[in-house]
Amino acid sequence: MLRVKLSVVCALGLITVALGLAGCASTAPVDKTIGMSPNAIYADAKDSMDAGQYDKAIPLFEKLEARAAGTPLAQQAQLDKAYAQYKTSEPAQAIATLDRFMKLHPASPALDYALYLKGIVNFNDDLGLFSGISRQDLSERDQKASKEAFESFKELVARFPDSRYAADAAQRMNYIVSSLAQYEVHVARYYYKRAAYLAAINRAQAAISDYRNVPALEEALFIIYKSYDALGMTQLRDDAKRVLETSYPQSEFLTKGARSKNDPWWQVW
Repeated sequence: MLRVKLSVVCALGLITVALGLAGCASTAPVDKTIGMSPNAIYADAKDSMDAGQYDKAIPLFEKLEARAAGTPLAQQAQLDKAYAQYKTSEPAQAIATLDRFMKLHPASPALDYALYLKGIVNFNDDLGLFSGISRQDLSERDQKASKEAFESFKELVARFPDSRYAADAAQRMNYIVSSLAQYEVHVARYYYKRAAYLAAINRAQAAISDYRNVPALEEALFIIYKSYDALGMTQLRDDAKRVLETSYPQSEFLTKGARSKNDPWWQVW
């Protein structure tokens, strides 16, 4: 009798487990790409991209990479996935995807685009929700990303001078150099506003010593001039002013104390 009862209990337990597994199976996500051709998956992913649904496109590209491994379509899926990751504010993932692509496909005809996109990801490193309101400039951020962007653009221009992306990359390289100089001036301005005049002078002079023919040098000279004036060092103040007037005879810093600002051209992606 006891054996019968135990058998019934065991049977009921098995039924409960089976029902539980069935319930789990019914709520498991369904892979809608089963039975789809690689081209059909790619078309769906591109439709999501075109609709701005980058988060939906990424898993489709990942499935396509696995299904079409070793084909040009899989390579294209990697590049498109990197772009989608960039657009969903995942720069680290995008760069990892691009580095993997370049390691796996060093002779790919799309290598110039991979270098360009890697540069763009670092160049336009996310400024945050309020960047448009604060008008934060590239020079006001940590320069690590800017330097990494410069290296990607430099490699692109050196290896693929005839690439359709080379001209834009060269223009961005020039801007990055200017931003690096402007960063030094940004720090010098910070010190000046806090009455740390010697520190302001040293930082502004560093910009003048390290860079040539960039717009930031005008303000660097102005900061040196104003700092010497604040310190009461009249001879050095007058020397700095003379250099500023000679180098920039139409300087707005001498008439307005600042330069008119325009919208930054670089925020195009």
